[in-house]
Amino acid sequence: MVTYNALGVEMPPLDPNKVTQWVNLVANHYGKRIDVLNYIFVNDEEILRINREFIGHDYYTDHIGFDTSQGKILSGDTYISIDTVRTNAQKFSTTFSNELHRVIIHSVLHLCGLNDYTTEERTAMQEAEDMCLEMLSR
Repeated sequence: MVTYNALGVEMPPLDPNKVTQWVNLVANHYGKRIDVLNYIFVNDEEILRINREFIGHDYYTDHIGFDTSQGKILSGDTYISIDTVRTNAQKFSTTFSNELHRVIIHSVLHLCGLNDYTTEERTAMQEAEDMCLEMLSR
C-alpha cells in the first residue's frame, strides 16, 4: 500500500494510482515488494524541523526517508518538501511534476539499496532515476 498525505501544504498534482503502480513496478524490478510506503508532503520549515530533530542536520532538503523495510519487503515514511522540489525544478530547468516524480522514486531506490554518498553512487543513482522516469512515461 502506498499513501499520499499533505501536512501544511496543498496536495501536489499527481495521479496516485499511476504513481503507486510505478513505485510497485520499480520495487519489483529490484526484486522487492512494497508493504507500506507513506509519502508526506510538507513545506520547507517542516522538512528543516525534521532534519534537525531526527537527522541532526541544519539545512533544507527535498526529502527525508525513514526506512522500516525488512529484507525484500519495503516499508517506510518519506517526507517531501514541496517548496524545495519547486525550487529544484527551477534550478534544474525541469517541470515541477518531473522533479516531484524524481524525488518520489529516489526514495524508493534508497529502499531498494541504492546510495548516493560517493560520486560513483550518485552517478548510478541518477542513471537509475532516469531509467525509472522512462518507465513512468510509458
